[in-house]
Amino acid sequence: MKYLDEYRDAAIVLALGERIRRTATKTWTLMEVCGGQTHTIVKQGLDELVGGAVEMIHGPGCPVCVTPLEQIDKALMLAQDPRVIFTSFGDMLRVPGSECDLQQVRARGGQVRVVYSPLDALELAIRNPDRHVVFFAVGFETTAPANAMAVWRARQLRVTNFSVLVSHVTVPPAMMAILDAPDNRVQGFLAAGHVCTVMGWTEYEPIAAKYRVPIVVTGFEPVDIMEGILLAVTQLEEGRGEVENQYVRSVRRQGTVPARSLVEEVFQLVDRKWRGIGEIPRSGLGLRPEYADFDAEYRFQLHDVRVDEPAECRAGDVLRGQLKPYDCPAFGTQCTPERPLGAPMVSSEGACAAYFNYRKLGDGRTAAATGPAESRRPSHESPGRSRP
Repeated sequence: MKYLDEYRDAAIVLALGERIRRTATKTWTLMEVCGGQTHTIVKQGLDELVGGAVEMIHGPGCPVCVTPLEQIDKALMLAQDPRVIFTSFGDMLRVPGSECDLQQVRARGGQVRVVYSPLDALELAIRNPDRHVVFFAVGFETTAPANAMAVWRARQLRVTNFSVLVSHVTVPPAMMAILDAPDNRVQGFLAAGHVCTVMGWTEYEPIAAKYRVPIVVTGFEPVDIMEGILLAVTQLEEGRGEVENQYVRSVRRQGTVPARSLVEEVFQLVDRKWRGIGEIPRSGLGLRPEYADFDAEYRFQLHDVRVDEPAECRAGDVLRGQLKPYDCPAFGTQCTPERPLGAPMVSSEGACAAYFNYRKLGDGRTAAATGPAESRRPSHESPGRSRP
């Protein structure tokens, strides 16, 4: 990719870290709202680099992680239905349901297929008119346009054996829910650049104005994130709460208008339950009534499925930024990537997976390298300690 190395330049990252430390007169608390950013921060030690100036806490920005247990169980019910070919992106296969996961269903002979686009699932439906093909439509606004296109195209082609199990969520309501919480500590946000590539940042402007918090649209490379932190800290030091765009190479204020228009044609805002957090009003996308024939929950009468989250999994606290993964009693012991209690440990964007794979323990090894019995909180982690 052109111009990628410049955004991974260690000298630039270190210089930005120094600027952040010089700018901050106190320790500010920022939340990144993207699992991809979380992995960059933890893998590269950016949170340690700005320690003492900024505390980074990790928000509900992993779409796999926030998909509630009851949606996983609905997916499992569909995948075990002999009439169904169930399709999904690969990152959903190992997310645990109440009793098993999609990979186990496939191992037992269930028709579970990994696809790389919802249009692949639609093509599969066209080729298999005797089976019903369901696509697991998970994600934030980033994946919504492609899923909307698949549904729109199915309607145009009059494909009657295709539907989607929708679990779309949107970012702005989650940010407001965090800011409204009585135990909120977030003073500023790094907003997800890929979401804003689609949606722009107009929806964030009322949030920044109402709560007086800086919201910086940020990319995913180390230089992107450090620049985003610097912009947020500068605003906080100056008493400002505005939307700024660090990710200028990809994001425009209005986003990608054709994609937004397609999403608005096919989907409408609905109340949505988030894993470990609960229901947030008008925080999800659901199919509009004219597209109800393509709603798998409607077709297979799954609306009444209700499942409680396991008490031993603290995913909700991690996703709200109230708990670091290593502070969960199950981290690295009862909960590992091989035997996860929740999605944040197995998702490629999950905070628990990032800490398990990248965060150093007291002896310099990661939890992944030590084995379950030895996994515990890193001994070096403290608010005032910066990365050498």
